[in-house]
Amino acid sequence: MNPPKDTLTPDYFDAVYRANEDPWQFATSPYERDKYAATLAAMPRPVYESGFEIGCSIGVLTQQLAPRCRRLLAVDVSEAALKQARQRLADQPQVRLEQMVLPGEFPDESFDLILLSEVGYYWSMEDLLKAQTKLIDHLQPGGHLLLVHWTPQVHDYPLTGDQVHDAFMAKTGDGQPLQHLFHRREDKYRLDLFTAPPPPAA
Repeated sequence: MNPPKDTLTPDYFDAVYRANEDPWQFATSPYERDKYAATLAAMPRPVYESGFEIGCSIGVLTQQLAPRCRRLLAVDVSEAALKQARQRLADQPQVRLEQMVLPGEFPDESFDLILLSEVGYYWSMEDLLKAQTKLIDHLQPGGHLLLVHWTPQVHDYPLTGDQVHDAFMAKTGDGQPLQHLFHRREDKYRLDLFTAPPPPAA
């Protein structure tokens, strides 16, 4: 069976959360626990001024990310997931939780940390590239863009984790908008850290 070509819709995720409040076992899986620890360890700064988490789901990673950000915007396409996230993050006033469908919707602000974790393969390649342009445009000079994705193919998903990360690797190098800082590959996930280089001195 060939994977779908189109971006998965909010209805897809709402149905998943209706069937199971924690469908990917974010709160209980040792895989997720270890991956979250690696994600936080890969962030070079102890604290960021303005973070953006795309695909926060029920807020398990968001809860761990919050102390590292003075302000954190966490978004998801599913209101069912956000309901749980709001309960989990109720004691974190620096966190804003919003329903947002990227790349068609996008916040009108810039960030020194953008986290795209387990989301990119839900997009079509066309939408991934649209999102990529917006992520780069909204990443502050010297800011960090961190990608973490499951690498085995899932037939429900338009892309693989490697396709997502390779698309961002193509934006690195001379004359490109990103610099690649760090790579880690485990048995079932890949992590890549990028930065937006500061503009050249006048």
